[in-house]
Amino acid sequence: VVAWLTQWQLDASDLDYLASLEAADGTPLFETAFLDYLSQLRFTGHLEAVPEGTIVFPHQPLLRVEAPILQAQLVETALLNVLNFQTLIATKAARLVQAAQGDPILEFGARRAQGWDGGLSASRAAYLGGCAGTSNVLAGKRYGIPVKGTHSHSWVMSFETERAAFEAYAAAFPQQSLFLVDTYHSLEGVKEAIAVGQQLKAQGNHLLGIRLDSGDLAALSIQARQLLDAAGLQDAAIVGSDGLDENRIRQLKAQGARIDIWGVGTQLVTAADQPSLGAVYKLGALQNAAGHWQPKLKLSDTPEKISTPGRLQIRRYALSNGQPFGDMVWNTLDPTPSAQCHSFDGRTVVAEGRDYQDLLQPILTGGQLLQPLPTLEESRALAQAQQKAFETVDFQWYPIGLEAQLSALKMDLIRQHTRPI
Repeated sequence: VVAWLTQWQLDASDLDYLASLEAADGTPLFETAFLDYLSQLRFTGHLEAVPEGTIVFPHQPLLRVEAPILQAQLVETALLNVLNFQTLIATKAARLVQAAQGDPILEFGARRAQGWDGGLSASRAAYLGGCAGTSNVLAGKRYGIPVKGTHSHSWVMSFETERAAFEAYAAAFPQQSLFLVDTYHSLEGVKEAIAVGQQLKAQGNHLLGIRLDSGDLAALSIQARQLLDAAGLQDAAIVGSDGLDENRIRQLKAQGARIDIWGVGTQLVTAADQPSLGAVYKLGALQNAAGHWQPKLKLSDTPEKISTPGRLQIRRYALSNGQPFGDMVWNTLDPTPSAQCHSFDGRTVVAEGRDYQDLLQPILTGGQLLQPLPTLEESRALAQAQQKAFETVDFQWYPIGLEAQLSALKMDLIRQHTRPI
């Protein structure tokens, strides 16, 4: 989001295209003076955002844009496109990592991603969410993500025998040999990999491992582990892939699968069980010419689609041991917010006297970056620390809601805008 906002401008080709658009009567849709204005337009507003890698919950603002209204409205689609997709994939990756219980997860999704740009975004978000590496070499180059993977089935099929394919690969990559063994018959492929692995061992190298990509992964991995160990290749890892998600990983681990590394593609980069995230971008307050702010609210017959008015901030309270205690969205236009939270589950929780942190932090002021952004590694480390901090939280009782005065403001605006039947 920050990279896009700080570089946002319309180039000559954009302006030529807009100049070519016609109204219904055939006249130019946009006046020349307006196009001249757009040619000079840059983002000059303020941006506050939750640090990348932070755990957030429904109905909380991930970022807040404060800018001249034309700018704030024009950036809506791009910001939602970036934020929705990458938040979704980072969340999916975190769930996979939790299911793997310490085993590395590799992101293998470039071939199934929604376009090459979607593949790059997915690789970045998956790494932020906890994946150990990616098969996407361009993502490795662009973002510094460790690049991991195996050869393809077509590599094996281009040789007369599976053994010849493995030997050729080992000759090219004697320190990086990890063989895909299920092109024909998985266990026979394991035996061929073992033969080449022993050749590598005799040369002073070692077999990194094998990859199983089809069949009964639990049974095959157990049998493969036995064959590898019996051949003295105890250090060779077993990589499992084939339509994995967090549920299947949990099932395979419960079945005793001997898989050391999990390669996840389609289910991760498309977030197949929930392929979209419903983040929205709504006007919370409008400042008039005199400098006074007026809270704004979008009404809906669907209660969860009613927006929250105000200039919003998230206050995260903590217990004395640092464990998160609860989250309260409050309105920074109110100079004296209370510590009383109206939780979305109907409870009222008072956090008076507890330590807290306001999550949205200043990023851009006047369109300028205030300080260098964290690296992807730093954001990834924050994500891991956040997950650890929430490990012992009982979410049945974790309050998430609105500060009391903000809740009252929202209800008052709903009443003002609701017409009697």
